Amino acid sequence: MNVSDFDFTLPEQLIAKAPLPERDGARLLHLSQPLHDTSIQHLPDCVQTGDIWVINDTKVIPARLMGKKSSGGKVEVLLLEPLGQDNIWSAWGKSNKPLSIGTIVHFSEAFSGEIIKRDGKHIEIKLFADDVGNAIETHGHMPLPPYINRPDSEEDKLRYQTVFAAHKGAVAAPTAGLHLTPDLMQKMEAKGATFVHITLHVGPGTFQPIQVDNTNDHIMHEEAYIISQQAADTINQAKQAGNRIVAVGTTSLRTLEAASQSGTLQAGSDRTDIFITPGYQFKMTNALLTNFHLPKSTLLMLVSALAGQGTIKQAYQHAINNNYRFYSYGDAMFIPNISASRS
Repeated sequence: MNVSDFDFTLPEQLIAKAPLPERDGARLLHLSQPLHDTSIQHLPDCVQTGDIWVINDTKVIPARLMGKKSSGGKVEVLLLEPLGQDNIWSAWGKSNKPLSIGTIVHFSEAFSGEIIKRDGKHIEIKLFADDVGNAIETHGHMPLPPYINRPDSEEDKLRYQTVFAAHKGAVAAPTAGLHLTPDLMQKMEAKGATFVHITLHVGPGTFQPIQVDNTNDHIMHEEAYIISQQAADTINQAKQAGNRIVAVGTTSLRTLEAASQSGTLQAGSDRTDIFITPGYQFKMTNALLTNFHLPKSTLLMLVSALAGQGTIKQAYQHAINNNYRFYSYGDAMFIPNISASRS
């Protein structure tokens, strides 16, 4: 498919640069026909009795490290994931001059790193500190998406994190989950929803526009996920009973689909580079809560596969015309039924 088919123009003022005062204060576009404007606070109205709402409980780490070379040159490192033992991390590195192997980067007096491998902006860095995990927490910054274009704040430490975040490892938030509060989730449970936790450690590839002209030429980023046996059993039983499996966010959806290619959801730990484009036949997911995505992004292609390209184009134009807020700190949409939306 042509990547240009998934392009659109978004006015700069519609990019949400900060969270709303209330976590559940966002607007919600319900992809019924006709489109229905509502709010996240009315999300319980979207619940059907027996629904399984699958949430991603990954926790964002303060993965952005600002340091200096011994010469004084500034270096920015975005930690991606640890590579086994010895405090070696896969990362992205940025500085005025290319980082060479052997370069020492100082993040504080007691926290530093050595570049041990480099391939373009991708690096491997060995970190040194008495307690590397604590040093990252102390000196790291929240890895806000590039389009927010501002330094992170104390507020971001709380708000660029879901209320159910539990397992450290993400370098981007599962943003649909940012809207949920304990009170809202209780109201949804009272309407018949059951929340099931899975974990997918979101990587930075979620923000990357596709750099090729045809989707067949795109190499998808890979992410690690974990599904417990209890979660798999609960979801499979609900599916067999004919109940909806609702993904809270595209990260939950990608995990569900990656682990159910056999027809049933498989428990365990694995990695996925699943790339969902229009024409994909969904194995597990019946509905989706999601934010609005970047032009020409893999996630825009994913929601187009769910609801149909025409429906998504209509929904995004409606959102733009009605001043919805876009991207990570923005508003959301709910696709209630995949088969009905695509028909």
